[in-house]
Amino acid sequence: MASHIRDINLWEAGELKLSWVRSHMPLLEGIEKDFREEKPFQGLKVALSVHLEAKTAHLCEVLAAGGADMYITGSNPLSTQDDVVAALVHEGLNVFAIHGCNEKEYFDCIRMVLQAGPNIIIDDGGDLVSTIHKEFPELVPNVIGGCEETTTGILRLKAMDAAGELRFPMMLVNDADCKHLFDNRYGTGQSVWDGINRTTNLIVAGKDVVVCGYGWCGKGVAMRAKGLGADVIVTEIDPVKAMEAVMDGFKVMPLLEAAPLGDFFITVTGCADVIGPDAFLLMKDGAICCNAGHFDVEVAVAKLKAMAVSHAPARNNIEGYKLENGRTVYIIAEGRLVNLAAGDGHPAEIMDMSFAIQALSARYLAMNKGGIGRKLNPVPVEIDREVALRKLADWGVSIDKLTPEQEKYLWH
Repeated sequence: MASHIRDINLWEAGELKLSWVRSHMPLLEGIEKDFREEKPFQGLKVALSVHLEAKTAHLCEVLAAGGADMYITGSNPLSTQDDVVAALVHEGLNVFAIHGCNEKEYFDCIRMVLQAGPNIIIDDGGDLVSTIHKEFPELVPNVIGGCEETTTGILRLKAMDAAGELRFPMMLVNDADCKHLFDNRYGTGQSVWDGINRTTNLIVAGKDVVVCGYGWCGKGVAMRAKGLGADVIVTEIDPVKAMEAVMDGFKVMPLLEAAPLGDFFITVTGCADVIGPDAFLLMKDGAICCNAGHFDVEVAVAKLKAMAVSHAPARNNIEGYKLENGRTVYIIAEGRLVNLAAGDGHPAEIMDMSFAIQALSARYLAMNKGGIGRKLNPVPVEIDREVALRKLADWGVSIDKLTPEQEKYLWH
C-alpha cells in the first residue's frame, strides 16, 4: 500500500461519513455484492480522480470489492476531505490527496496515481487522461479504457479525439441518462444552493439570481433558486437553450444587462471567463459570485484580483474584492466548484445512481478488453436500464412491460 495524505489519525471521522453514505446508497450496495462474487477487476489496476469525499470513497470500496487494485486521488483540492482520505488508507487502499494543496502538489498526486500503470481510468474533468497522454505515453498501452464523469471532461476528450490524440476508449458517463438527467439537474440544483446557503447564511427569497448557462446543471440551479423564492435571470449563448429558459418562466438577457441586477451569480457552463472585468464593474455593491462548473476559470477571479484596490476575507470561504468604484464583489470558495469547495457535494442518493453508472461502465470495459473499437463511447443502453430498474425497485415502484403484440407492432 502507498499513500500521500495529511493525517492517518483522522480515519475514524472519515469512517463515520462513509458509514452514513453507505446506508443511503442501495444501488452501490447491490453492485458491491455482485462484484464480490464476479471479481470483474481481478488483477487490474484502477486509477481514479473524482471529488474525494465520502460518496466517492464508497465507489472506491465497491471497485476494490470487485478485485481492483485502487490508486486514488481527488479532482479538486478544495473538495478533498482529509478524514475520508484517511479512512480509505486505513482500509488498505492507495490514496494520494491532501485538502487545499497547491497546483503543483495536486498534479504531483495525479502523477503518483498514474505511475502505478493503471489498466482502467475513472476521471472527473480529464486530468488523469490528459496527463497520462502528455507525461506517461509509455503507460498508455496498459490502459484498457476509461470513464469520464463530467461535462468538462467530455469536452476535453472530444478535443483530444478531434486532434487524433486520444489513444484508448473512453465511456462518456456524463451523457448517460441516469447520470445527467438526475445528477446534473437535481444533484447540482440542490448541492449548489446547499453550498451557497451554508457559506453565506443569507436569504435567497426576494433576491435576483443570475444563472450563467442553461444546460442540465443550469436548469437545476435555476429551478432550485425559483423554489427558494428568487427572481431568476438566465444568460446563454445557445438560442435553443435560451428558448427553453424563457418557456420555463425565466428572464433571459446578455450578461452585461444582468450584471447590475443580480444579487447572486452562478456560472454553470464549462467555459472560461464567463464573468469578467466588464461585468464586475457593473455589479451592485455586495454582489456574490460563485462557480458550479468543474474548473475555477468560469468566474475570472485572477482578473478581479488584479483590478481590485484591495481584497480581504469577509467570512470563512468568502473573499471580498473592493473595486475602484467603491463597490465590493464577493467570491465564494475561490471560484472553485461551489457545491464541493463550500459543501459536501451532491446528495448520497443522487451519487448512488451516478456511481452505479461509473461502476457498471468500468465493468463493461474490463469485460470487453480489446473489443471496443471506438475512442468515444456512449454508455450502453442496457447499463442505463439496469440502473433505472434497480432504482425503481429500491423505491418500490413497478412499471408496465410491452406485450409480445405491442413489441411486434413497434419493432416489426
